[in-house]
Amino acid sequence: MRRGHSYESLSYGCIETPPKSDIAKRLNTIYQSIEEKIHQWKPDFMSIEQLFFGRNTTTAGCVWQARGTILLLASQNNLPYYEPKPNQIKMAVCGSGSADKTQIQKMVKRLLNLREIPRPDDAADALAIAVTGLALDSFSRKTGYKNND
Repeated sequence: MRRGHSYESLSYGCIETPPKSDIAKRLNTIYQSIEEKIHQWKPDFMSIEQLFFGRNTTTAGCVWQARGTILLLASQNNLPYYEPKPNQIKMAVCGSGSADKTQIQKMVKRLLNLREIPRPDDAADALAIAVTGLALDSFSRKTGYKNND
């Protein structure tokens, strides 16, 4: 959440699913968990990282399916969404498109005034994506630029 020129994290964490369980059940767990958070926090938009994969097509397929589930929820809840690229996230959080994971984690901690770096690493990544979404939303509101319809 943005308060003036500062940010505050209302909640964060990771949705854990058993790696060897059926993909449909895993996607349903993700769907229900995100849907619950949407109803609990009533966000104005969502921020979902644009992903690029090189070689591991098995992992990529599962991640793309989870991402599709989240995009479905955005549509069902009439939520606009932003899709920042990894280098945009690094730039928004650290001021450099070549920032490393440790730099991003430290800046997320600082930007959100957290006591410690969020764990697991995926939680810190998600918060960085959210902070980038806030920046993109602010830009969108000022300029009228629409990320998507």
